[in-house]
Amino acid sequence: MCRWAAYLGEAVFLEDILTAPCHSLIAQSHCAQEAKSPTNGDGFGLAWYGDRPEPGLYRDILPAWSDPNLKSLCRQIKSGLFLAHVRASTGGATSRMNCHPFISGRWSFMHNGQIGGFEKIRRALENSLSDAVFDQREGTTDSELFFLLMIDEGLAGDPQGAVSRATSRVLEASRRAGLEPALKLTAAFSDGQALHAVRYATDAHAPTLYTSILRKGGGRCIVSEPFDREGGDWQAIPPSSFVTMPRDGVSIRPFAPTAAKLALVG
Repeated sequence: MCRWAAYLGEAVFLEDILTAPCHSLIAQSHCAQEAKSPTNGDGFGLAWYGDRPEPGLYRDILPAWSDPNLKSLCRQIKSGLFLAHVRASTGGATSRMNCHPFISGRWSFMHNGQIGGFEKIRRALENSLSDAVFDQREGTTDSELFFLLMIDEGLAGDPQGAVSRATSRVLEASRRAGLEPALKLTAAFSDGQALHAVRYATDAHAPTLYTSILRKGGGRCIVSEPFDREGGDWQAIPPSSFVTMPRDGVSIRPFAPTAAKLALVG
């Protein structure tokens, strides 16, 4: 599965998080230690916030370890809030439109996980989207579709509730298709002001999630896998948790699916 890292704090060069550490996200793209597959070579992406409300976005299909443009951008771009992702595809072609993060207005989203039986419930989930949200669909991944479900469930006004209701829509679609629900969801997303993350699975094996305060500068990271095991004080986030990280702290609350506002199309 994929690897990702997000940062919130004083502006730093992206390379301080993504390329310079000993077990950086770039290193994890070819030698991850806590993923099902150690190789995450099906593309990468960056979303970073600056002076405008919407994030900048750069995605490509090359393996992150072999793209000199990525290293150059990380060396030059400075940001106080960014998300970065290296992809190991569980479905969907290797294309820019299928690389994370995904963005909609000021929101950015990235995911490590999988909707089990996705091809059997994809049509029902897409049909359940409002027309305005469906028109934003660009790729073919379950991750992008989950992001759109969150938007459809009121992400702008209720981040945790939107994720919870989107999760419920996926589980209900599985049941209607005669499938045992199988969802792995470890995701991070932001509106440019705060970072949010969720760790959840329908089984006992939710993909990993960690957070840490950086010793230099005091910013905070939330990651799928620690990038500096020697110098960082990493806190593992428990399964079935929702993390909210404003600029002045962090809260970790229980997470569970709740009834969706919008009914699935039968």
